[in-house]
Formats: sequence, structure tokens, C-alpha cells
Amino acid sequence: MRFARDDRSIVAEWWFSIDRLLLAVVLTLIAVGVVLSLAASPAVATRKGLPTYFFVERHLVFAATGIVLMLAVSFLEPRSVLMLGGGVLAVSLVLMLVATLYGPEVNGARRWVRFAGFSLQPSEFAKPAFAIVTAWLFAEARTRPGASMIWWAVGLYCVASGLLLRQPDVGQWFLLTLVWGALFFISGQPLLWAIGFGGIGLGGLAVAYVNFAHVRGRIARFLDPASGDTFQTDRAIQSFAEGGFFGRGPGEGTIKSVLPDAHTDFIFAVVAEEYGAIACLLLLGLYAFVVARALTRYSHRRDPFTQLAVHGLALLIAMQAAINMAVNVGLIPAKGMTLPFISAGGSSMLAASLAAGMLLALVRRRADPMPVSRPKVASTLPPIGRNGRRR
Repeated sequence: MRFARDDRSIVAEWWFSIDRLLLAVVLTLIAVGVVLSLAASPAVATRKGLPTYFFVERHLVFAATGIVLMLAVSFLEPRSVLMLGGGVLAVSLVLMLVATLYGPEVNGARRWVRFAGFSLQPSEFAKPAFAIVTAWLFAEARTRPGASMIWWAVGLYCVASGLLLRQPDVGQWFLLTLVWGALFFISGQPLLWAIGFGGIGLGGLAVAYVNFAHVRGRIARFLDPASGDTFQTDRAIQSFAEGGFFGRGPGEGTIKSVLPDAHTDFIFAVVAEEYGAIACLLLLGLYAFVVARALTRYSHRRDPFTQLAVHGLALLIAMQAAINMAVNVGLIPAKGMTLPFISAGGSSMLAASLAAGMLLALVRRRADPMPVSRPKVASTLPPIGRNGRRR
């Protein structure tokens, strides 16, 4: 794509201001997801009695839709990103409430809303929107020390946490807690408060352990594999040993034919078996690049909201990927967490694309960006009279 330097069209300005390297990395992740869908999904579809390429075709549709969504959102200004995030968050929280009350129960949880033949997981879309709104609240709390925005941030976290734990979805709650805590720390809030909220977070984990049998079971199986069924985790770990450094070759893996979630939560294990540890490290490097780019190159933005929002979105993508990979290698207890841009799933793909679009919009180079959050400074100049001169 080439544009003249004096071209002032919207597309040309977007092209000259976008972080092309970051965009290329995200598009690479989406392309890798399509390739891996071809590797992992047909066996799952056949086992479920569906057409061989059922999940592949769905993945292609959602990947293409996600790219369009990401590119469209990347044209927005920071203030428009904030407005979009607020609207998406409000709708997502309402739909999460509807899901907990009227949604279909799947494996003991109510996380989905179905309408017109489609299924939607609202909590997936709530994550990037939550990061945006929380970043704005913490930015306001930092630039206006006397404001009560910090308590609004606490209230928003409590509402989102309550809905997630009501479903229940402890994995998503844990991820949102990490993002909220990271933004709290980065925004420079008092250390004593950080310790207090950290204690509350640990208390929340204890409450989840006591009240949710599936959480207790997963932790028990993680600490003592002999105490229950650890088939998926064991096979995932075994795939790394069988794949070695360079893998068994595309299409030669066997784990995808026995794991129920080989195309979603355990697709990283399919990568390990068929493409090897080297490919896994390269994939890990792509996610690491996203967060490193945000934390280093864009850590000095003058607008506090943009700075915090960029960090929050990058950490959201990276931490979700880290949790998924950690489960696959047996470092943490199993939880339902997709690999962003890679795992099958329409809600996951569209939500990750939304997060990437917001991130790309916020990091665009702007000659004189208008701060979204700024301290209120009283003017010391005399008022202007009717004649246009200062009195």
C-alpha cells in the first residue's frame, strides 16, 4: 500500500500514523490461528459428527470479521475509543446479567446469550471495554487527586466481579482482577491501598475455593493428580515431550483426536506436538512483542488515559495468552481460557480483535493529540470583554 506524502485522505492519514509493525504482528497471529484451525479442528468436528471443516469454516468467517472490526476501530480517536469502550461495557454487563438469569446452562455455568440462532459470550467483550473504562477512571484519579474516581473504579470492579462469579467464570474473574490490579499499580495509587486490595483479591480466591466445587476440584487435581481426572492436562503435557524441538509434522499429531478442547483451550498443545517447542517459543515471542511494544515505546504518552489504556489492553492480551499456555504446560490449574486470535470461538476472536483495534487506535502517531484526561487548571488571565480584549 502506497500513498503520497501530501495525501490527506482518511486512509492515507491512518496508514502514515498506524504502528505497522504492531499491526503486522496481530495479523500474523490471526493467520497462525487459521493455519492451526486447519490442524486441530477437523478431528474434533469428525468426533462430534459434524462436517470435517465445520470449525475451520467458522474460524475463517470470524477471523475475517475480526480483521474488519479491528481495522475499523483503529481509525478512532482516543476519545472515541473511550466512548466505544463505555458503550460496549454497559451492554456487556447487561447481557452478562441476562446470561446468569436466563442463559443456557453448559457444564454447570451460565455464560452465554442466544438469539437468532447465534451464541454470544458477553464476558469476552467486557474484558477490553473494562480495561478502557478502568484506565480512564484511574487516569482521572491521578490527574484530579480530589476526585472520587478511584471509588468508581472499585465499584466497577465489584460489579464485573459479581457477575462473573455469579455465572460462575472464575478464570475470567481472575484475568480481570490481574488487569485491574496492574492498572491500579501503574497509575501510581497509594501503596497501602495496593496492599489492601491485594489482600481482598486473595480473599476472593479463598471464597471461590470454598464456594465452587469445580474450583476446589481443579486445584486438588493440580496439587494431587491422583485425586481426580487429569486426562486433558496429562495429554497436553505429553504432547510437548512427543513433539520435541521441531514437532512430528503438520497433521501428524494424535492429541487432537482425543482431546475435547483441542481446538480451543488446548490448541497450544497441538502446536507443541505437530510443530515443536521452537514454534511454541516463536508464538510466545509474538505475544511478548505486543506487551513489550506497549510497555516501552508508548509508556511516555502525555495523556494519562492513553498511557494506561495502552498498557491495560496489551497486558490483557498477554496475560490471557500466558494463562492459556501455563495451563497447557501444567504450571497452573486448568481453566477455560482461550488463546487470543488462535483458539476457535466467535466471541473470543471478535473480542480479541476489538482489543487489538482499540490498542492500534491509541498508539497511532498524532501531531497534537487532544488529551482525554487532563488536570483542571484555573486560568490566571483576566476575563475577555465584549470587544475581544482582556479587561
